[in-house]
Amino acid sequence: MTQRLIAAIDTAERARAEAMAAMVAPHCGLVKLGLEYFLANGPAGLDAAAGAPLFLDLKLHDIPNTVAGAVRALLPLKVQMLTVHAGGGGAMVAAAAKAASEGTARPKILAVTVLTSLDAAALAETGVAGGTTQQVLRLARLALDNGADGLVCSAHEIAPLRDAFGPKPILVVPGIRPAGSATDDQARVMTPEQAVRAGADYLVVGRPIFSAPDPAASAAAIAASIAGLR
Repeated sequence: MTQRLIAAIDTAERARAEAMAAMVAPHCGLVKLGLEYFLANGPAGLDAAAGAPLFLDLKLHDIPNTVAGAVRALLPLKVQMLTVHAGGGGAMVAAAAKAASEGTARPKILAVTVLTSLDAAALAETGVAGGTTQQVLRLARLALDNGADGLVCSAHEIAPLRDAFGPKPILVVPGIRPAGSATDDQARVMTPEQAVRAGADYLVVGRPIFSAPDPAASAAAIAASIAGLR
């Protein structure tokens, strides 16, 4: 289903983002804009993705009061999904979820567990022992217990998360690479078909779409590859 595909537009240029969104919107459920774009263009820049439901991936991470204020400031933008870092703690996630409920169009609060660019060795460098799956499960429980609607996780943690928390949490999965694609800076990747079969609700795909000669055709092909699965 096209609704499962999220096209990640990674650019700071508004005109380019607008063109990219227009190319892929018919084949995607949402368009994702992130920190680089938001810092360059501000809230007004989100008009570049007009016509497509928006996933604003800012990965908010600060003290609870500041994150709550940031969420309130974003409510007028009427985005569909918004990210916070689960590592900010339970009180921070709870503050974000409470603030999200204060608007007329509540965004889904998604907690980022472990970035897909990190593996066990990289976590160990930061003082986190036990590997990625253990840390993802720990942060997932903290976030869900404090009001998060879902999680951002690697495809390799989908099955453990479903085993632990069942079908209710929304699982948004970056690090998706069609067969034969370069992994780039992603350490824990999976193909679209594998991720959906494992239990992903949404797949985030950026470079495999926008590095292709025909981004619209690439998005359409990925959407077709997961149509009817699950």
